[in-house]
Amino acid sequence: MTTIAKPTEIAGPLASLRQDPHSTRDEREKVLEVAIGREVRGFRRQKGITVAELAALTGLSIGMLSKIENGNTSPSLTTLQTLSHALSVPLTAFFRRFEEHREAVHTPAGMGVEIEREGTRAGHQYNLLGHIGSNASGVIVEPYLITLTHESDIFPTFQHGGIETIYMLEGELQYRHNVMLYHLKPGDTLFFDADAPHGPEGLEKLPARYLSIIAYPQNA
Repeated sequence: MTTIAKPTEIAGPLASLRQDPHSTRDEREKVLEVAIGREVRGFRRQKGITVAELAALTGLSIGMLSKIENGNTSPSLTTLQTLSHALSVPLTAFFRRFEEHREAVHTPAGMGVEIEREGTRAGHQYNLLGHIGSNASGVIVEPYLITLTHESDIFPTFQHGGIETIYMLEGELQYRHNVMLYHLKPGDTLFFDADAPHGPEGLEKLPARYLSIIAYPQNA
């Protein structure tokens, strides 16, 4: 007899979450000096040296280096060249984040690209809602709208890399993840390691639609 798992609360104190989804970025982040300062600090930390040690290597004062790293001053090309030699990075590396192209993908309702995935054999309709390839975050995220109808079969053995989030929009499912079975209804969320076998095992109320968002490293 199959045991249906009860929903569990998010583990761990909420205070440990560091991201604020409603925060706004300081306007100074658009300024070249701030972008350069972040790169200098990042390369310094990669080398495992302190500000004082970098000051000794470059002949720059600790105060000047602190101002550069905090984006409070505009370093000259001569200063940047000195830093590039000390940190063993090309001069252009200090400008990379300032020049990065940031993408957004807008997919109007009903315009998602229907694609072939393993589940299509079981009558699961997949619509890819957007895709951004190589990006500064190092993570690929693929959002799908999945539709199950009376023509769909159960398919509880999906396995792929990354982390997946499911958000139910319509219908009801018994959704398996590894040895656990979850009853999903509109508004429910399931967040899981996608490397374990998973997928709909019981089609309780059809049609069923849910968002499936898969995230995995770019080099996976």
